[in-house]
Amino acid sequence: MPSIEEQIVAIEDEIRRTPYNKATSGHIGRLRARIAFLRLERERRTRGKGGGIGYAVRKSGHATAALVGYPSVGKSTLLNHLTGANSQSAAYDFTTVSIIPGMLNAAGASIQILDMPGLVPGASRGRGRGREVLSVVRSADLILFMIDKDHPDFRGLRDELEDAGVRVNARRPRIVVTPGTRGGLTVTSTVKLTHLEAESATAIAREFGLHNGSIVFREDATAEQLIDVLAGNRVYLPAILTVNKSDLLELADRARFREQAKPFEPIFIAAETGQNLDELVLAIVRALAFIRVYLRPPGGEADRVEPLILRGGSRISDLLARLPADLGRNFKSALVWGRSARFPGQTVGRDHLLADEDVVTVLIQRGRVAPA
Repeated sequence: MPSIEEQIVAIEDEIRRTPYNKATSGHIGRLRARIAFLRLERERRTRGKGGGIGYAVRKSGHATAALVGYPSVGKSTLLNHLTGANSQSAAYDFTTVSIIPGMLNAAGASIQILDMPGLVPGASRGRGRGREVLSVVRSADLILFMIDKDHPDFRGLRDELEDAGVRVNARRPRIVVTPGTRGGLTVTSTVKLTHLEAESATAIAREFGLHNGSIVFREDATAEQLIDVLAGNRVYLPAILTVNKSDLLELADRARFREQAKPFEPIFIAAETGQNLDELVLAIVRALAFIRVYLRPPGGEADRVEPLILRGGSRISDLLARLPADLGRNFKSALVWGRSARFPGQTVGRDHLLADEDVVTVLIQRGRVAPA
């Protein structure tokens, strides 16, 4: 019986041989679903065997950014300039053989930058310890892609991440999948579907063993987006593209990079000299979308000097995780002033979504009020 890798290669060859049109779109969707399922099975078997030696990275700071690029594009030099970390750099491949962290302080936030071994073609299939590196990328909050004139294949980097289940500058599709035990599979939508027919959606779901339950589309999704939801192991991360050694580029080179990188807008830097790193730092801060939350003790004034830095989309539960453990254990409710509150001093629970410059007072149980 063919191995999982051989099955994947055979299906990929069939997809390449099949002309894409409306008549074949359903068949191609089922083939892609089969590949996704086989990759999941490959991951399960790898974990069952211990998965090889991985990289242990202790996350710290307010967010983590992973440097992703080919060997010798200057990732270590960039890390050293941004953070002062001591990551060895040299003009030959595979200088970095482990994960090197550094801390960038910007806009009141501490951002952990990870310098990792360069990716090589086939990384998602395990070549060059690619799976271990990609597992670290999956746990990051931001991807910093880096290419240069000698290593310009940005599409190849993205493809490796795509194959590893990382979706760049994308959000989770608005598709609700509810497994059932009987009654067959129903497919409904709240919008008009132009990319995927209900029949094709059902066939894709069956490739994942889903025969009963429901699928509800809340957006005009594609077959690939449905596969992502059914696979259940995708991560959605913001990303920035940098072109290093740009001081050596002609105007025509820059134009070619911009054209090939679309829809990305590359940031041209020179890590060796520090050229344009200020623009890169600003882009990192914007991409991570930090918010500032000011804590207010009961009956007192908010601390406007040292806000708590959180990621955009954080809730009261995320705020509690940054406070002493007893506040989380004894949490009763919180009072919120600011843009996220319907009125000043609104009483909210753990799931309340916070906004930039909110003011929060934490209340605890048993009739006691604790200063946050």
